[in-house]
Amino acid sequence: MAFNVQTFKTRAVTAIVFVAVMLAGLLINQWSFFLLFSIIHFGCWMEYQKLVGRIDEAYNNTSFIHKYGVMVLGWFLMIFLFRNNYRIGNNTLSGLGWYLMLLLSVVLLATEVVFKKQLNMKALGYSVVGLLYISLSWALMLNIKALPELPLKEPGLYFDYGFYTPLILIAAIWINDTMAYIVGSFIGKTPFSSISPKKTWEGTIGGALLAIAVVTTGSYYWLHLPVATGIGISAIAAVVGTAGDLLESKIKRMANVKDSGSIMPGHGGFLDRFDSLLLATPFVWLLLWFLLR
Repeated sequence: MAFNVQTFKTRAVTAIVFVAVMLAGLLINQWSFFLLFSIIHFGCWMEYQKLVGRIDEAYNNTSFIHKYGVMVLGWFLMIFLFRNNYRIGNNTLSGLGWYLMLLLSVVLLATEVVFKKQLNMKALGYSVVGLLYISLSWALMLNIKALPELPLKEPGLYFDYGFYTPLILIAAIWINDTMAYIVGSFIGKTPFSSISPKKTWEGTIGGALLAIAVVTTGSYYWLHLPVATGIGISAIAAVVGTAGDLLESKIKRMANVKDSGSIMPGHGGFLDRFDSLLLATPFVWLLLWFLLR
């Protein structure tokens, strides 16, 4: 394929803007983090619903209230799991999210019964899958962000899990994707999956091993993160992140589309950019729960 200068410029500019926005959201403070993942949450939901509508046209007849209500319900879940000390009156923001989530759940179910005369179980099923796939993942990411700085085994050393864990996870996914592409380009011969024909076993394994080695070594020497924790996070990023990429590719194939959206010219949509992180985040949360409990 001939090199297209205009396409390269579009992709490069989009990538620069994307990285700048991500870094600002991740690094400024907890509220920029919350705003960043709130935007990502709603973007992923809109693309998910469009894909479902292409897979099952009957879903397009789902009511406006149901479609947008379930997005907001998922956002309330994010607020609930974003453990923080910010208060509104006598309630914490997290507590307010819990009450709003319960209230909206009742309203949505009641609305469905009143206007449709019965529950649309198929549409409800798609929405539940979306809540688990999208909302729960980003809610757990916010829950990780709320983790405190904790002492390590070495005297006088602390690790800020809330600040560094999301950065390590995202870096591990990026390194894994990059290394898998490079290794696969040089020695890749054995197809990894029919869902994603460009992936090879050599590239997938090579990328995973390099990502684990780089992330574990770097996080240990620079941040003093225990080796076992570094291996756990980077291994999840490599293995589960790859599975997340394949899952989203499968959904797009079922919907017969190339990209989930076009919000990022040359790079696709929200689901295209965050498919690996969506699936990896709950597993990293489970790892930290097990290690820090």
